[in-house]
Amino acid sequence: MSVVRDLILQADDQLRYPTGGELRSMVDFLGGGNRRLSVIRVLTQNEKKIVNEAAKQLFTRKPEYVAPGGNAFGQKQRAQCLRDYSWYLRLVTYGVLAGSTEMIQQIGLVGAREMYNSLGVPMPGMVEAMRTLKEAALDLLNGEDAALAAPYFDFLIQGMQTTT
Repeated sequence: MSVVRDLILQADDQLRYPTGGELRSMVDFLGGGNRRLSVIRVLTQNEKKIVNEAAKQLFTRKPEYVAPGGNAFGQKQRAQCLRDYSWYLRLVTYGVLAGSTEMIQQIGLVGAREMYNSLGVPMPGMVEAMRTLKEAALDLLNGEDAALAAPYFDFLIQGMQTTT
């Protein structure tokens, strides 16, 4: 769930103390806490802006999604899409905070294919939606902060690609 927890559990599974390298990894992780919190603050304070920009990008690229018969046609369906954007953005913030993709995997990817297929939502559309979410979010972060957050978006995108 987090770098620290994972390192401790790994050492415990092997019935040993954490190595010097593992301890340095923990110190580095803990030392980056303020930066991770800063990234999370930007993402959470700008959630609506990010979600709206991502949706605008997606529906500009894929206007058939909001056309009659599209998965985001109508107020209710569009609201559900925006809700999912917010949900996945929140999962990315969990990943950044924990320094781990475990929560994204467990909460956001396990069962995604079945859920979206049952709702008639094509996975390639969700992949594109997550790309636009990443773009909109990273546009609000400086270079170092964007580099910190990007791998969590990439993990989410890759995970959705493999569920197609």
